Parts: sequence; C-alpha cells; structure tokens
Amino acid sequence: MTISNLLSSPRSRPAPARQPRTSVAALAALALLVLPAVTGCTKESSSQPAATDPTDTVIARVNGVEIRQSDLAFAEEDFSNELRGAPPDVKREQLIAYLTDVILVSQAAEKKSMGDSAEFKRRQAFLRNKLLMGALLQQRSKEAATEEEMRKVYDEAMKQASSEEEVRARHILVETEDEAKAIVEQLKGGADFAALAKEKSKDTGSAQNGGDLDFMGKSELVPEFAEVAFKMYPGQTSNPVKTQFGWHVIKVEEKRARAAPPFEALKDRIEAFVMRKAQTELVAQLREGAKVERLDKPEGSPTPPPPPKK
Repeated sequence: MTISNLLSSPRSRPAPARQPRTSVAALAALALLVLPAVTGCTKESSSQPAATDPTDTVIARVNGVEIRQSDLAFAEEDFSNELRGAPPDVKREQLIAYLTDVILVSQAAEKKSMGDSAEFKRRQAFLRNKLLMGALLQQRSKEAATEEEMRKVYDEAMKQASSEEEVRARHILVETEDEAKAIVEQLKGGADFAALAKEKSKDTGSAQNGGDLDFMGKSELVPEFAEVAFKMYPGQTSNPVKTQFGWHVIKVEEKRARAAPPFEALKDRIEAFVMRKAQTELVAQLREGAKVERLDKPEGSPTPPPPPKK
C-alpha cells in the first residue's frame, strides 16, 4: 500500500454505467505467527508460580495440568473460522474439550519420549523462533502506530492527493440505439428526464432515483460513459452513448472537486499502513546488520527476497 492508496474509497451501490471493479487483494504484511494451541497449560506442583493475573482463573485440571481462562484465547486462534457465530457457552465447551485432548495426547507422546527426538527439537526451535518473531513485530507495530504518526501519514497523503473531479450524472439505459434516439427526441420536446428514467431505464438500481448515479470519479465509470460525461456541462443532455451495457442517454447535473476523506474515515487503514511499514523497516534493519552465509550457493550470488506471508 502506498500513501495514495489510503485515499481510495470504494462505493457500495453498483450501477451498469460504472466500471466493473476487480477485488483489491490485501497487501501482504509479515504475519504474526502463532503456535498451534500448545497452550499455557502448566502442571500443578509445589514449585508452580502463581498466576500473575488474578483474573486468569483455573477452569479445569487434566491429569494435574491446569487449564486457565487465558488458555481458551490461545486455543480459539486455531478455530477462528469454525467457531465464528457459535453461542458463547458452546464455544467455551468446545475449546475446553480441545485443550483437554491436547493435554492428554501430549502426555501420551511424552511417555513415548517423542519430545526427545532430534526432529521434534528442531521443529520446537523453529516454532519458538516464529513466536518470538511475532511477538517482536507485534510490539514494534503497536509502538509505531501512535496518533501523532498516523496524523503525519494522513497529512502527507492529503498533500499528495490530486483534486480529482467528480460528476453527478443521470442516465437512461436502453437496449438499442433507436430507443435511445427516441428518448433524446422526447427530452428535446420537454419530457422530464427523471420521469423517463423511471419509466424506461433498464438500470433498475438508478431508475427508481430518476436515473441518478450520484457523484463519481472518472475511474468509477466505464470509459465510454466517462469520456462523454466529463466533457459535458451541468444541465446538458447527451446524444446516445454505447457501452457494454447497452445505449445510454446522459444528463450531467453537477461537477465538483472530490473532497478529501476525514482522518477518522481512514484511521483503520492508516493504522494498518503504519504498522506494516514499521514491521518491514525493522526486518530490513536487522537484515542490514546481520551476517548471512549461504552455503548452498557460490559466494556473491543474489538472494531472492522471502515470499510474502499469506
């Protein structure tokens, strides 16, 4: 995401005159990776430290291993989609059952000394590193996303913003050129544009509003429609215009410069931008100061960047 992307504000109401949109894929950031529900469950013993949070109550014990309230949040990260919309009491019981199974199966694995294998220890070290990476990136992004920094990004975006023109147009959409020509003649004879749109336009979404498409920028309209509409003056009616949707008769109501969105409307997107930027800069800084040796390539071979996290 660049600063200028922060200014894009998708419209919600579709209309045949509008340019079909492709979905904008979320820009990949460094993911905050989480271990698969190997939770904070701890074995009860005389040497066990007391919980630092007095509200983090013990809600179950499985063969002496405590399950605390905070463990449910860890477990829920494994089921963010499956449990979405489930009643709270059902979700709670399923998470406790899941944590119970994790403890029982892991205890059975311990009895087989599976945690002593070299492969397990390598995987354990890898997962620990991912958790540490996630914790540091999360901390860095939270520190960076201050109100002052977000305001600075917003102000910079406003400086870079172009004063894009918007047009408020009405249209009547029909199947054939002859139908469109007949409508133009009716309008020349004094017919009301809004009334004709309600009666004849096949764009049912705008027809009920008298063909009104509201204010839109040039990129939000199909090219043939935009080319005509943005050359017209307020109050002017067009000749028939052909697009992929059919034949249009256009009336321009108003033109204006697009107003910049307020800070609050963009705050969430700015915060995500600042957090991702901080994470990316931290990783770049660490790479610059690191000694990375590639033993599988000749010295001096270029190293491609890591793939983006999904």
